Amino acid sequence: MSNHKVLSYEDNGHFIKTQSFKELFNLLKTLKRGQGRFIHVMGTPGTGKSANIYQALSQLDLNVYDAFLFIDIDSTSSEVLDIFWDTIQRDMGVTRHKEIYEKASTYDFVLFADRFLDSEYLDPDKVGLGLWTEKHGPSTFPFYFRILVEYIKNRNKLKNINVITQTAWVLKFRGVRYDILTDFGLLSRFLVFLIKQLFEVVIISYSHDEVNKIVRNHPLAGNDEEIEDYIKKYGNRPRFIFEALEKDSE
Repeated sequence: MSNHKVLSYEDNGHFIKTQSFKELFNLLKTLKRGQGRFIHVMGTPGTGKSANIYQALSQLDLNVYDAFLFIDIDSTSSEVLDIFWDTIQRDMGVTRHKEIYEKASTYDFVLFADRFLDSEYLDPDKVGLGLWTEKHGPSTFPFYFRILVEYIKNRNKLKNINVITQTAWVLKFRGVRYDILTDFGLLSRFLVFLIKQLFEVVIISYSHDEVNKIVRNHPLAGNDEEIEDYIKKYGNRPRFIFEALEKDSE
């Protein structure tokens, strides 16, 4: 079965430009003109947040630092934080923590997407931050709290840096992954409202017609009735539909 997690610019087949994509594209296009932007790209698991990000980047002349992270599934919050800083410091070729901010400011923006959250698709012996968070749940709080403290302490330095992060707060129920930030009605809207007070937000979501066009563009898509059956079963989540199409064709 194909891997439908987007991990590079070239890995983005069957893409259809939607209203969400246009909003994200237009926002990223403005990053050449300023610094100090912090953008959260949100969306229900399976909607293709990273697919939209990488498709936009493939059409824009931007100098991007695409951060990555490889950790062990049983790592503690403290260990993950140490690996986080050590990885970026070593990859950027700097010798001190504070130099990371100086180096990051030389890019149009720093990206935290698939290579950071889902790096198990690149190295099956390691995991990314997403799977680690999903497994450990509330015990990951110290890591995120310390990242928040770091953000508050270094807000002056961050004024020289643009950051884009693919953001999700995943809860798994009966084998289905839900995002607390997008899948829980009033609670989700309230949480997103709070985040919007501090940061910029783009939510990747689709109309029924848009999902229909996305699925129809897949080479294994069937007739109209079959496509509608997949949409009813998996909702507006193209990645999950693509995975089901390939599994059912085996």
